[in-house]
Amino acid sequence: MKQSESDLYPKVKAYLEAQGFTVKGEIRGCDLVATAADGDVVVIAELKLMLSFELVLQAVERLAIADEVWIAVPLTRRGRDQDRRAHRLCKLLGIGLLTVHPKRGTVELVTAPAPYRPRPNLRRRSLLLREFQRRRGDPEIGGSANKTRMTAYRQFALDCAIAMLGGEDSSKVLRGIVPEATKYLYANLYGWFERIGTGRYRLTPAGISAAQARLAETGPPGQAGPIGTGV
Repeated sequence: MKQSESDLYPKVKAYLEAQGFTVKGEIRGCDLVATAADGDVVVIAELKLMLSFELVLQAVERLAIADEVWIAVPLTRRGRDQDRRAHRLCKLLGIGLLTVHPKRGTVELVTAPAPYRPRPNLRRRSLLLREFQRRRGDPEIGGSANKTRMTAYRQFALDCAIAMLGGEDSSKVLRGIVPEATKYLYANLYGWFERIGTGRYRLTPAGISAAQARLAETGPPGQAGPIGTGV
């Protein structure tokens, strides 16, 4: 079976969790984001099927918003991941390199991140951490593509839709169930809500469908679930 980037995610996630990190996938364009228990250390990992110059450039871009940046690729016999020049380049740039055994799934440390630091981008770092902290559970598989992302915004909008599916239509009542419910109702980013009066809304057919699909898939909102469940 052909391997995909998302196949690397559970292995790298387990590797970092064993070091005490909390790990979540697909946060603001990053394949994997991890934080230390105190939340002060931010780690980003990018997952690819081969070590390439484009991957190194992507990792360099991440250095501005993370304390440590890693790239993880499948272990090969003669690929770039075995090239000592590539190892030296990663060390020079301050990027960690991990290889994942294609059959055993074991993760090997090739190079550890060095202390090189570019100028921090505090705004992007803040947005990254905000999404990480607001997102419930770990609904995304790092490295996956071509799908609608289950962002924290979408999770809260779905909570509103599910509450309305139960008969609630008052924005005041909904604010007691979902923080900042009015923001999601007014913005109506997904076309799920329709205003029917002052402070009152109802679900559109698309909203009903989305709420019912989420309930069927994951159960009531607010529950944590396994990787990729959309919780």
